[in-house]
Amino acid sequence: MRDYLKFFIDGAWVDPIDPRVLDVVNPATEAPVGRISLASAVDVDRAVVAARRAFKTFSRSSRDERISLLDRVVAEFERRASDLAEAMTEEMGAPAWLARQAQFGAGLAHLKIAREILQRYSFEEPLDATTRLLKEPIGVCGLITPWNWPLNQICCKLAPALATGCAVVLKPSELAPFSAYLVAEILQAAGAPAGVFNMVNGDGPVAGAALSGHPLVDMVSFTGSTRAGVEVARNAAPTVKRVCQELGGKSPFILLEDADFAEAVPWAVAAIMRNSGQSCNAPTRLLAPASRMEEVVRLARAAGEAQAPGDPNSNAKLGPVVSDAQWRKVQALIHKGVEEGATLVLGGPGKPEGLERGYYVRPTIFADVTNDMTIAREEIFGPVLAILSYETESQAIEIANDTVYGLAAYVYGELAHARAVAAELRAGQVVLNGVPFDFAAPFGGYKQSGNGREWGALAFNEFLEVKAVMGWSP
Repeated sequence: MRDYLKFFIDGAWVDPIDPRVLDVVNPATEAPVGRISLASAVDVDRAVVAARRAFKTFSRSSRDERISLLDRVVAEFERRASDLAEAMTEEMGAPAWLARQAQFGAGLAHLKIAREILQRYSFEEPLDATTRLLKEPIGVCGLITPWNWPLNQICCKLAPALATGCAVVLKPSELAPFSAYLVAEILQAAGAPAGVFNMVNGDGPVAGAALSGHPLVDMVSFTGSTRAGVEVARNAAPTVKRVCQELGGKSPFILLEDADFAEAVPWAVAAIMRNSGQSCNAPTRLLAPASRMEEVVRLARAAGEAQAPGDPNSNAKLGPVVSDAQWRKVQALIHKGVEEGATLVLGGPGKPEGLERGYYVRPTIFADVTNDMTIAREEIFGPVLAILSYETESQAIEIANDTVYGLAAYVYGELAHARAVAAELRAGQVVLNGVPFDFAAPFGGYKQSGNGREWGALAFNEFLEVKAVMGWSP
């Protein structure tokens, strides 16, 4: 059992002022594996005040000082790699191989990329002959992160915040808090100045609301559901602070006629099933030519059958979903797909055979889905793929864009053709022909998928204010 009952505030581990304890459940066993304290508004205030005090000095730190800090953080991350991966497997059920390769690897990549960008980033630039633009750290940043890619989402916010000279208060998801606790240990071991990094555990209605609404917080970076993002924006509005949000998605995967179907369809299935479907940018709607639907369904079924769930500490492709509440939500949407007339190709309601304990979901594929069905409209956040048909390319693009979301999109086909289709899609990131993710590319969405961008150089902009100094040159 992990007892993580303290918060990290002002460079030290401190007890909560008004103790409330929450059990953390391993989703593979349904058994408690640790305890955390839930922060009150007073605890959040203490962390914010510490960050405000630290910001006065850290905002004036040199580029070399911040590069040195990031180097030390990277070294500590690499030293604690196994600890971080094991924590994520335990707290949110990521298979051990995925936790080590992808979950840990993504977090480390953001730290390394921010360090590289900081080395060459221009914080001053001339606008014209007499005016100069200065880019200055925005201030105290509240980082509110989710449970599905816990380390990735912490690091893609924390790295640019530290690189630009901001002080932060992190509130991770109470469902997956272990890895965040280790991050705090890493920042302490790396010698981060007291108050530059603070961490409080807590829930959204209390700790999240207190952080997003705090008058001394200058910026909130939030990742989570669109519903919760709306509440964060409401809480932030009275103090007119900047809000950067990465929210929900219902990403389309357009399979073009000139694609290699034998390559593309298995890639799409693996992409939606990865992390048990718990990725906001997962390609949950596969749009395929109607004339080749039988071939697509056959390929999808075969690929889905290879996505066997199992014990996260084995070599299973899929682990459980994160909680009982998430399992019930996914089950309800699978039932909805059946009720609304979609054809069940694979999987379906209930738990996989032999996995009655744990929040496991059967890898599920629906065909004959229309874009007005619930499973084509709502974010399921489970290993569920909806296959839709199109008659013409223009219809495929119309269906792809017919969603309140716009986080990501995927296109498979001849490259020039795929580029042309990508230009028509209303999404913040488009992946062509299954290329690996570029962690230096900006990540964020159109429409109700959020605002602002994370990852790479554009992420720095979210943590900077721009000051125009006129008369800089005579």
